[in-house]
Amino acid sequence: MPMEVIVLPHNPAWIEMFQAESRRVRTALGENALAVHHIGSTAIPSIVAKPVIDMLVAVTDIEAVDTRSDAMVAIGYEAMGELGIPGRRYFRKDNTAGKRTHHVHVFAQGTDQIDRHLAFRDFMNAHSAWAARYGELKQTLVSKHPDSIEAYMAGKDDFIKHVDGLAASWRSRTAKNCD
Repeated sequence: MPMEVIVLPHNPAWIEMFQAESRRVRTALGENALAVHHIGSTAIPSIVAKPVIDMLVAVTDIEAVDTRSDAMVAIGYEAMGELGIPGRRYFRKDNTAGKRTHHVHVFAQGTDQIDRHLAFRDFMNAHSAWAARYGELKQTLVSKHPDSIEAYMAGKDDFIKHVDGLAASWRSRTAKNCD
């Protein structure tokens, strides 16, 4: 079934939506949840984004997340297990009209996935030229593939992998400069 791909200019309400939902998610996941981070394009104010709030939750024990799935379901999420990424627990939420509104990616504290996602977000927010290139790529892909989320995602893959490498190096240099 085709899924319409839409990207919109940054909406300041996305930050408020993240803040409100992150409190609900943190409560649902309980004391195991150490931190909830806003990631993805809605966390990068200078670019277009699909209007879906992505959250990354760092937890003490990834296995314990499975015991809290019912609490996540109770606040409107669908529990998807690892969904292709070992060591992750993934949840997604749709609104009453069936449109996706939130993604929650849960990883154990200290995993590379947490560092990768945060480095990408922070790199994009610190490097406007790279953010602009990413925004342009997203708009091009929506024009080419307006009804295929799969083709849209695949079209971003090489760019994201390249920036992941740049972001990791940048983050490492930035951390050394702070010591």
